[in-house]
Amino acid sequence: MPASNAKRQELIVATLSEAFEPLMKADAAGFRTKFRKMAADPFAFYRGSAVLFYADMARRREHRSDERTSRVWIHGDLHAENFGTYMNSEGVLVFDVNDFDEAYLGHFSWDLRRFVASLALMGWQKALPETDIRRLARTYLEAYVEQVRHYVQVDQDEAFALRLDNTDGAIHQVLMTARMCTRIEMLDDMTEVVEHERRFTRGAGVRELGKTERAKVERAFARYLTTLSDSKRQQQDVFYDIKDVVGSSGFGIGSAGLPAYNVLIEGLNQALENDVVLSMKQANVPAVGRIVEDERATSFFQHEGHRTVISQRELQVHTDPFLGWTTVDKVGYVVAEVSPYEADLDWSRISEPEDIEPVVELLGRATAKIHCVSDEDSDEDLVDFQTEEAIIEAIDADLEGFLDELVDFAIDYASRTRKDHALFVDAFREGAFDLVSAVG
Repeated sequence: MPASNAKRQELIVATLSEAFEPLMKADAAGFRTKFRKMAADPFAFYRGSAVLFYADMARRREHRSDERTSRVWIHGDLHAENFGTYMNSEGVLVFDVNDFDEAYLGHFSWDLRRFVASLALMGWQKALPETDIRRLARTYLEAYVEQVRHYVQVDQDEAFALRLDNTDGAIHQVLMTARMCTRIEMLDDMTEVVEHERRFTRGAGVRELGKTERAKVERAFARYLTTLSDSKRQQQDVFYDIKDVVGSSGFGIGSAGLPAYNVLIEGLNQALENDVVLSMKQANVPAVGRIVEDERATSFFQHEGHRTVISQRELQVHTDPFLGWTTVDKVGYVVAEVSPYEADLDWSRISEPEDIEPVVELLGRATAKIHCVSDEDSDEDLVDFQTEEAIIEAIDADLEGFLDELVDFAIDYASRTRKDHALFVDAFREGAFDLVSAVG
């Protein structure tokens, strides 16, 4: 192996090992599964290695960085597959950014870089010509800038939303798919009715709890209730009776190995078809937080569960009304509804550039929205300036240069990731990750 490849492989192993060592020790089998999923293809590796991406960002000097643009509330893991539907607190189906586990304060361009690099990776796996990939990346970025400019000109930051009434094509289709889902179908898939009462079905990915652990989770659930809004807590005498609790697993690539529970609670009434399933999942240190030193943020957040929930409430307008936080053994957890109305964009059905382009144009606008709603107009004061004004001031002096540099980055970093994927697979196969070694 060339010396440069050996050095890069050492960095990959060291970065992943340092970030995930506690979780590897706690659940080696879960991380073997995570690493095998990451080994499947370069995009899967990219999804699971945000810490490596930010290790690379830490060595960059962002030319458009100042006190404001370097501390925007960002998603942290903005790739092409982190968009999907949710039912907001007003009962409206929305297509938007999802999965806020990595959200933190950082440079606004990091979200853009992470997304366009994922787009270039996806385009390569679809065998698109580089010229098309560059055009698609530029479409996304231009839509982002245009939407940020819109927020400079209007007073209401949260106006932009992708809904059934204002979308078409692939995004409208995924919203329609979500609309056809039902709560009873989800409940039938996850639970069973035993002696006229609903409980979780025991099987793969479900762990029975002993009395001591269940009592600990129930106390954590009681603490969670105090993090909800007053209007929600007023309903708790009827709405929050626990019916069943189990340990759970089977999360996606990014959350593999994180301890989690599912909690089944009474719905709006005693009818069995409107019971609610909540996920209680341990939060982890965000990849961005490993390279950003922000004393205000560090002192503001009680723990990673608190950080994740506050970040999601800032970045996602009218968010899940069940969203809250708690602790188990003094470790932060995120609590959220397992919603029957979630559906992800199926990129396997969108392969031609002319079909991808209108989708990425809307995703660029959605990205601008999350950056611009989480500023001085929001409920928290960690970002105490107008994000849209800071971004436009930073990029307007050389907008074309800004766009060209990010498009070049997308192509270059996608190429780097394909090579990193091969180095990771070789390292994993050869047992370089001691705690989850792939060899016996």
